[in-house]
Amino acid sequence: MAVGIFDSGLGGLTVLEAVQKRLPDVPIVYLADSAHAPYGVRTSDDIFELTCASVQRLFDAGCDLVILACNTASAAALRRMQESWVPPDKRVLGVFVPLIEAMTERQWGDNSPPREVGVKHVALFATPATVASRAFQRELAFRAIGVDVEAQACGGVVDAIEEGDMILAEALVRSHVDALKRKMPDPDAAILGCTHYPLMEDSFQASLGPDVQVFSQADLVAESLADYLDRHPHMLGQGAAGFLTTGTPARVSDRATQFLRRRIEFTAA
Repeated sequence: MAVGIFDSGLGGLTVLEAVQKRLPDVPIVYLADSAHAPYGVRTSDDIFELTCASVQRLFDAGCDLVILACNTASAAALRRMQESWVPPDKRVLGVFVPLIEAMTERQWGDNSPPREVGVKHVALFATPATVASRAFQRELAFRAIGVDVEAQACGGVVDAIEEGDMILAEALVRSHVDALKRKMPDPDAAILGCTHYPLMEDSFQASLGPDVQVFSQADLVAESLADYLDRHPHMLGQGAAGFLTTGTPARVSDRATQFLRRRIEFTAA
C-alpha cells in the first residue's frame, strides 16, 4: 500500500516529511518532475499536461490516491483534472483545501454562506502561475467575506532553492516581502503558497515581523490526509515506497539529502 506525493521539484518534500511524521506506517511514493521544474512560469495547459503525466506515473506505481504537493499544479490543473481526467477509482487531492479550512475554521463540506473570519488582511506569496490563477482567492471567497488578499509573485525563489543557493533565496524572500508591504503595509497573516517556501519560513517570518501569523501548508496537509484515510482506508493502494524523478537521480538525491538532512535516494521515473 502507498500514497503518491507529486511535486514539480523538491518542495513537496516538506509535505512528505510532515506526512511521514503524522502517518509513519503509510508508505509514500514521491515523484519529482525535476526535468521540467519550475512549473510556476509555465502556461496552464503545459502545467496540466505535465501534471497528468506525472500523476499517471504514480497511478502506474500502484497509488490510488495522489497528493499534488505543488501549489502551482493545484491552482492551474487540479480542477480540470478532476472534471475530465482522473479515473473513477482514483483520487487526486490538492494542497489549498487544508489551508483554507484552517484559515476559515470550517470544514470543506460546510456549504453554509460565507462569513467573517478572524483575519482581514492576508498576504499570499506564491509562484507567478499560482498568482495568475487566482485559485486561492476564488476558493476563499466561497467561505469567507471581508478578507483582503494581496498576492505577491515570488519569481526566482523556487529556482534558487532547487539549485541549493539559500543565500540567494533569502535575498529574494526579503525583496518579495518588501514589495508586498508596499501594497499591504500591515498584513494580519501570510500564506506560503508554495511547498518550497517552508524551507524559507524563518526568512519570511523575519521579514514580515513577529506580529504576522504565517500559515505553512505541510502539517495541515498531513493532518487532512490522516483524516481522509480514516474515512477512505481503501484508497491506500498497492504501491511500494520510493523516490522517483524525471531529472538526474544522483543530483536530485544530493539536493534532497541537503534539504531533509538525511540520505534520500531517487531513481529514474
